[in-house]
Amino acid sequence: MNQKGNSAQTIFITGGAGYVGAMLIDLFSKRPDVAKIIALDKVGIPDFIKDMPEVKQKVTFILANTCDTTWQEQVAAAKPDVVIHTAWQIREMYGKKPLQWKWNIDGSDNIFDFAFSTPSVKKLIHFSTVASYGAYPDNTIEHHFTEAEGFRKTDYLYAEEKRICEEHLALKFEAEHTKNGAKGSSVKVAVIRPAAITGPRGRYMRIRFGLQAALSGQLKESFVHRIISLMVSFVPVTPKWSRQFIHEDDIADIVTQFAFNDLKNPYDAFNACPPGPVVLGKDMAAAVNKRTLKVKPWMIRIVFFFAWNLTRGRVPTSKGGWKSYSYPIIVDGTKLTKLYGYQYKWQSKDAFVKKEGRYAKYI
Repeated sequence: MNQKGNSAQTIFITGGAGYVGAMLIDLFSKRPDVAKIIALDKVGIPDFIKDMPEVKQKVTFILANTCDTTWQEQVAAAKPDVVIHTAWQIREMYGKKPLQWKWNIDGSDNIFDFAFSTPSVKKLIHFSTVASYGAYPDNTIEHHFTEAEGFRKTDYLYAEEKRICEEHLALKFEAEHTKNGAKGSSVKVAVIRPAAITGPRGRYMRIRFGLQAALSGQLKESFVHRIISLMVSFVPVTPKWSRQFIHEDDIADIVTQFAFNDLKNPYDAFNACPPGPVVLGKDMAAAVNKRTLKVKPWMIRIVFFFAWNLTRGRVPTSKGGWKSYSYPIIVDGTKLTKLYGYQYKWQSKDAFVKKEGRYAKYI
């Protein structure tokens, strides 16, 4: 039951055209307990949802950037109950760090300020990343980072901006809490730190330049993409190469859990990653029907440097990114299960290779 006196909520989703945001619009628009969805993105509504009857009926799509000042009044007028912040410029923009900071950090600050200053808002769900635990040479496959360990500084811009963004959110929440004294903040916060998200929609409906797409030979849009696909005829594997994946359906279900059920704590962060074996280099190679090629981290560093600069960022191998390919970041995602009873539906390898889930029908 929300403050409007009924069970139908209004949801505000940033990054509505993105991977996660569009899935949430698809799922939430079909729910009878959702009255309205306000979606914001700097690009238009995705084709796969724009003609759905539920979307036409319930979704208002605002074409704007989170760092703009053009959307706040319109969104506030809709009286959203829940704010879900998924918008992010993930791929580093070549030579445009100040602009990327404006989009990601200033834009996120805008979202946080809006959530804490808008009386109707009761929950803020923010998307972070496990990458901000930091890919360091002394990381091991055996050690699983927990939420209590905190983030570390890195030179990988995506991870560093996400780390700073979480710091800003925590400070703003504390300031709101202090301002209200014993009453505390009226807005509860849940931070989701997902492992690599994948599934039928991610692999087949919106192929982008990513590790999985490159290794599987799905990149065919340009000459550069074809060269990269040729270069990875084998899967290059460093000694500690490993990955964790979470299925897109699990991510959507976790957000659903937070959006439509009570949050147990005023502010909490959660690694979103299934238990079980991680995906090793040999597993990745088998998944894309290729052989492995053992390489050293310094080799990856050189390749990443030249690929980034020679293509002026078209190949997303920006500074520090080679470390995530060389050193593991393995996390413990059981806090969600312990606190909320959430049971992951797919393990990492299954999420990576199986053609199952809500969007399997589109394959």
